[in-house]
Amino acid sequence: MTTIRCDIVSAEAEIFHGEAVMVVATGELGELGITPRHAPLITRLKPGHVDVVLEGGERQQFYISGGILEVQPQVVTVLADTAVRAADLDEAAAQRAKKEAEDALANRTDAMEVSEAQTKLAQALAQLQALERLRKNLKH
Repeated sequence: MTTIRCDIVSAEAEIFHGEAVMVVATGELGELGITPRHAPLITRLKPGHVDVVLEGGERQQFYISGGILEVQPQVVTVLADTAVRAADLDEAAAQRAKKEAEDALANRTDAMEVSEAQTKLAQALAQLQALERLRKNLKH
């Protein structure tokens, strides 16, 4: 077996379904590379990128807001609250979200707002990093 089926699903819709030679995602303890015949695994994912490498070497890139990665013998499943193709991300909106979160942190009021602002800042930064990775890969 040279491929593994990959499903990326958000709360709204299935974002990707297909065969891959490798799936790369950012787990809580670092970056994971999943290839065919990988050991079964379940882990939480940080907000960030998911790269799906297809048989011809083409990369499909996605941004997720965090979620769960499950590896079974023939399938990798990414379950995310939000999942978007990296090419569909809105850089201006991500920059605005980053600025709003930074402003909220600078003008702290209570712990709940700080926690929420930190989460929004992490998500905005992850979106901007996904866009940067996409730009780098398009240049090569």
